[in-house]
Amino acid sequence: MNSPRKLVAILGPTASGKSSLAVALAEKLNGEIVCCDSTQVYRYFDIGTGKATAAEQKGIRHHLMDLVEPNQVFTAGDYRRMARETLDEITVRGKLPILTVGTGLYLRALLEGLDDLPARSEAIRERLRRRAEQKGPKYLHRILDRCDPRSATRIAPRDAQKIIRAIEVSLLAGKPASQLLGRGRDPLQGFTIIKIGLLPSRAKLYARIDHRVEEMFAAGWVDEVRSILRAGVSPSAKAFTFIGYAQIREHILHGAPIEPSVPEIQQATRRYAKRQLTWFRRESNVHWRTGFGTDENIQADALKIISSATTD
Repeated sequence: MNSPRKLVAILGPTASGKSSLAVALAEKLNGEIVCCDSTQVYRYFDIGTGKATAAEQKGIRHHLMDLVEPNQVFTAGDYRRMARETLDEITVRGKLPILTVGTGLYLRALLEGLDDLPARSEAIRERLRRRAEQKGPKYLHRILDRCDPRSATRIAPRDAQKIIRAIEVSLLAGKPASQLLGRGRDPLQGFTIIKIGLLPSRAKLYARIDHRVEEMFAAGWVDEVRSILRAGVSPSAKAFTFIGYAQIREHILHGAPIEPSVPEIQQATRRYAKRQLTWFRRESNVHWRTGFGTDENIQADALKIISSATTD
């Protein structure tokens, strides 16, 4: 039996310096970077999703960015399949895979596997969305309570996305979705997993987020969106739901002023960072470090953690 290989996962909210830490470690440990982010898989949407530029990548190979077109559906299951293939390909070449994790669900799908649930049905989803628009957000939750009371207890009445998925699964499977949870899991095998978490102070993180949004506009975010629309990408494409892109789209298509959107985008990004941290804190066996991934002391500490981890 082959001995376990090391897999490093860097967790942290947006703007915490995950990419900087990953590149620093990859340079010293013969590594390659695997993006674990639900926005960076989409082509053309670069600035607002925080993709590392060629200069920031410093010649280190990056994987699982720019995989699909903006209007395509890409699921956690798709990510799991492609990521596992990528990890095998990296380690066969004797390299260390380093995950930069922005999307906790993708990490969980990769490491723990997924429940054996029916595939999506766009027809059912669209019908449920129309019902919700006609009868209000709590209407779907009442339906869920009738077909799957356990899921209704677990899912908030205003979480339309999760409610729709639970109803959809119950209809397709012919039984409550809650009865299917935990079945069909296929955890990742053959790796010693080393999780390093970045936890900057909230004040410093929020200040960096605000500055980063300003830098994105200075880097040509509006021109990027204008080019995307000129290339024929539909304004209703899924990728336009990402933070900031909807506001810039409206500015370009309908002349909505962009200046008031800047603080809105900053606030939305801060809230997103808070949700990320809430998710990541539920992860087990994380080596949490207070600060940013750009901190040389944290980089040195992370290097020691990885180097001392045993693969026995």
